[in-house]
Amino acid sequence: MDLTATMLRAAAARPRVLVASMPGGAAVRLAAERHLRLRDWPPATTPAEADLLLVAGPLCPDLHAALERLWQDLPAPRVRAHAHTADEVPAALDAARARLASSAAQREQASPPGPGGRPPHDHHHEQSAEQDGTGGRASPEKAPWDGEHGEETEDPDQNKDNSPHTGSGDAHASQEHHGNHGKEEERGDGGNAHEDHQGHGGHEGHGGMEMPGGLPMAEQGEDRDGLTLDRLHVPLGPFLADWPAGLTLRLVLQGDVVQAADLDEAPVLAPRPVEPFWAQPWLRAAAGEAVSSGEAARRRAASHLDSLGRLLAVAGWPAEATKAHRLRDDLLDGAPAAALASRLERLVRRVGRSRTLFWLTRGIGVVTAQDAQQAGVSGPAARAGGDVPARYRQWLADIRHDVVRLGDPSPLDPAQESPRGRWDAQQPPSAPLVALLPHLLDGAELAAARLIVASLDPDLDELAACSAEVRARG
Repeated sequence: MDLTATMLRAAAARPRVLVASMPGGAAVRLAAERHLRLRDWPPATTPAEADLLLVAGPLCPDLHAALERLWQDLPAPRVRAHAHTADEVPAALDAARARLASSAAQREQASPPGPGGRPPHDHHHEQSAEQDGTGGRASPEKAPWDGEHGEETEDPDQNKDNSPHTGSGDAHASQEHHGNHGKEEERGDGGNAHEDHQGHGGHEGHGGMEMPGGLPMAEQGEDRDGLTLDRLHVPLGPFLADWPAGLTLRLVLQGDVVQAADLDEAPVLAPRPVEPFWAQPWLRAAAGEAVSSGEAARRRAASHLDSLGRLLAVAGWPAEATKAHRLRDDLLDGAPAAALASRLERLVRRVGRSRTLFWLTRGIGVVTAQDAQQAGVSGPAARAGGDVPARYRQWLADIRHDVVRLGDPSPLDPAQESPRGRWDAQQPPSAPLVALLPHLLDGAELAAARLIVASLDPDLDELAACSAEVRARG
């Protein structure tokens, strides 16, 4: 009996898949999430959980090193695949599953690296997925989603295999940052905030000491209370789960508190001009194409459901996150409003009235009306005028409003609000959202930082489209 082959077949029967979303790959990510759900393949949120790494979208040279590290952090048996387009996702998953179950493929993959540092087998679509970065989430303490939600009450432990929860984030972030990139003995542990080290250069620029292997020691510095504590430089992104594709934030942590936050000088954008998936109707209308207001309302509602699902996943409520994503997919498939109404109302009622979710997120990431005006923020974040709960409740209200307008045949005015605000080719609505992040994260706990980013959910593909249009005009 070949025990290895038997174990590989068992792993390939229902592999855990880590999706690394690339800039310009929103449509591919959506297709991947849908196919994984239809196949009942559990998503992985950290490399240590994953059997299969799926790179979604066009390869970006700037993310090569981060993606390579992400791949190295996957435990064996492992396999990787790359889908450039949404249509390639099913075939990529099927081929990867076959390689995961193959003893020969796994032995070849474990062979010493060939020329250039690549394994000898690295070819075709498998090696096109450059590797590693980060794949975890730093979310608040496991939310007790029980007892307050009426007839749909569930035990959160029922979801722990498919949607890992995380703790406070600080200890895990420090542990991962100091080189704990190995494989946890328990593959189901999703409590790690696995941080990317891309471009950090061993922290020489931060005055940190170097240890063997290039791992940095923490510095010391005064915290907000004047105490001298260890200070650790931690990047968030670019491959965290439920994270804006291409975004990397540089944090200075003391304990689990963010003492300073900075953006990378130049956000990583798609390697070639791409049309932002969520803003497509507005771009087409601006180009003179006939687009109905109903089509725009459908895309806007789907975008808000996508953002809501990501926020709920970060907050540790995977069941409702899945429901939001199912509604999102049905909207994108053209489902009529009547087919969505009852499910949407249940989601709006349950999420909007959740006291646990409100208590978990209240007072975090406050954006006042004055802050929004000064930063040039428009859309839901500006109209909400408050904290994380104000923003997700604004999403819920906007989704309700848009779903009843799915059949509106009137022409779309490009000045109408796109998912993240008024579209402006000179300053897309996601640009001020990104610019707000350092200020909002300053002084926040690490777990709260993930919630703040998820509640704004900027789309960096909008910045790429703006850059392409500026270059075209120049």
